Amino acid sequence: MIPPLALDPLMKKSCRGRGFRLDLRMIWCCGDLRLDDQRFELLRGGQPVALEPQVFLVLCALMRAAGRLVSKDELIEAVWQGRVVSDASIASRIRAARAAIGDDGDSQRIISTVHGRGFRLLPPVTQAMDGTPEPVQIPPRGRPSLAVLPFRPIALPPGQALLAEALAHEVLRALSLMRWMTVIARGSSFRFAGAGQDLKRIGEILAVRYILTGTLAVEGRLLAVSVELVEAATARLLWTERLARPLDELAGLQYAIVMAVASALELHVPLHEAKLAEGKDIERLDAWENYHLGLRQMFRFSAEGNQRAAGHFAEAVRLDPSFARAHAGLSFTSFQEAFLRYGPDRDAACARARAQAETSFDLDPMDPFAAFTLGRSFWLTDEMDSASGWLERATELNPNYAQGYYSRALTSVLMTQTQAASDEVEQALRLSPLDPLLYGMYGTRALSLIQQGAYDQAADWADRAASSPHAHFLIGMVAVSANHLAGREERALHWLRHTRAIRPDASAGLFFAAFPLRDTRTRARLEQVLTGYGFG
Repeated sequence: MIPPLALDPLMKKSCRGRGFRLDLRMIWCCGDLRLDDQRFELLRGGQPVALEPQVFLVLCALMRAAGRLVSKDELIEAVWQGRVVSDASIASRIRAARAAIGDDGDSQRIISTVHGRGFRLLPPVTQAMDGTPEPVQIPPRGRPSLAVLPFRPIALPPGQALLAEALAHEVLRALSLMRWMTVIARGSSFRFAGAGQDLKRIGEILAVRYILTGTLAVEGRLLAVSVELVEAATARLLWTERLARPLDELAGLQYAIVMAVASALELHVPLHEAKLAEGKDIERLDAWENYHLGLRQMFRFSAEGNQRAAGHFAEAVRLDPSFARAHAGLSFTSFQEAFLRYGPDRDAACARARAQAETSFDLDPMDPFAAFTLGRSFWLTDEMDSASGWLERATELNPNYAQGYYSRALTSVLMTQTQAASDEVEQALRLSPLDPLLYGMYGTRALSLIQQGAYDQAADWADRAASSPHAHFLIGMVAVSANHLAGREERALHWLRHTRAIRPDASAGLFFAAFPLRDTRTRARLEQVLTGYGFG
């Protein structure tokens, strides 16, 4: 047996890598037992109890489960890191744990054996963060930060409770690919398991601005997961989602929830960050606040909004010249200037878009936004093979990057790869059904359907595109063409008037400069339609 004061070095070595962080103390209480997993100490009636390291880990696993059945597989993972062990080894550690807390195999007053299934603690278990160090001050500025807490299992069959934690881990792993957000490591955030958590307190301890929580439950023949995104400082709910799949489709549920969470964060966190920054004196804004305000203006898709966005991104670069995302934001605004002809010199805007994207990529080659803007800069100069390669890299870096899939889809349309375009735009819409570039996704699908000769469907999608917020004049021209080809003359004339109102100088030349279609038949057909409506 190891005396209590000599336990620390061995326990630190044994527990490192199992999700224990040594700068936080979590206290677990069960009857007269008090387990401190930082000091690696068990008190019984206020007195320290000598324990072997593996016995301590057994008690940690049972305490953390708080009365839930802990299967043998869970115990093996927690204590032996998944190595193959015999039933006799497990039974030996359980006997030692019972002896240490005043229990035995006959009475089983505290640790109950459920034969063939696992073990559970019978008395109520509570947890507290008393004894923790002073909370770290949450940085009011800088990169947004997020903690993903372990999802809480509800009515899961014995032996499957670990699925909730595994699902939360997959979400955390996917979110860690987001270069614009700091995601707290599992070893810290997974310390906070169980219901009734004080989210404000957790936010203070982990120094995060956002917290993601969830539950996993069995509902009849369905497995259902619910997730919530919360602002840590106020515990205010920002977004919630619920998804369900049949019990035998866990992989599908995992994929769906990862996509939903990733796309929701891409949408809601930047908007919330911009809202927090808007009321501040502009001279007091830091680089990240300028960046988020730039995003908000950028997605207005107007000449004035684009100019304001460029100003915010430029200020972010001035404050932090190594800020890769701010350089990518500048490239995005230069792209918009060239693509929509906001300025008189398209060639200069194209050159800036390329140079700014290259700078962003040089600063952070793992950021999908850098690869995205670099791909779109090649699109401007009709170098579609290069554009396609860089956009594909963006979605490789972040498989949940909706705007990356959208731009890949439009590139595929321009290269007459209709099936690829259909698959890519469907993925973009699945990932981000409320995306700021939704009009572009709808318009891309309409162009793809025009190439396939499916004019009625193309007109339906073009109407949706042109009716979406911030749809620009080029989308209006797609709607004119699609409705004419579908024989819907009244709708075509409606979109003609709309397009002329928002861009009086709209022309076929501007349209094909933006959309350099390689399909000569489709290009000739659209040119004939546009010329017929006065877009000469």
